[in-house]
Amino acid sequence: MKKLNIIIIIVSDTRTTTTDKSGKVLKKSIVESGHSVPDIKIVTDDIFKIRHLVSQYLIDDDIDVIITSGGTGITGRDGTPEAVRVLLDKEIEGFGELFRSISYQKIKTSSLQSRALAGVANSKFIFVLPGSVDACSTAWKEIIQFQLNSETRPCNLVMLMPRLKE
Repeated sequence: MKKLNIIIIIVSDTRTTTTDKSGKVLKKSIVESGHSVPDIKIVTDDIFKIRHLVSQYLIDDDIDVIITSGGTGITGRDGTPEAVRVLLDKEIEGFGELFRSISYQKIKTSSLQSRALAGVANSKFIFVLPGSVDACSTAWKEIIQFQLNSETRPCNLVMLMPRLKE
């Protein structure tokens, strides 16, 4: 399996490195899957600060994947999808659809409030996840870990990485 470097960005006005649980759960799951997490960053719910931080990792040759957690709801401060979507070269619509479908099994119609999304920017995959521990765990364990495993068949996102610069 190809080992990837995955950066985690927590979007929150209230969480700190001490109180953040979602980032810790994601990091544990990612490392257990054989990948590396060089860092977990926390940024406030500000579209331009989020966009700035994500952009820094888009030009970092050592990072393969960016995962954000938080800011995907529909309140006034939730702006992660707006911050990230404009940076994408291509959106992977199926991710959000599949995530909401899986979430529906657990939280029923409340899943419609999630604006989770994924895409490709500068030959890197970006996943925009809700901030709850359960949402992060579900996204990783049910979808992302398989698509970032080069051994998943019939296909996976890793096998597309060399072709993203075409």
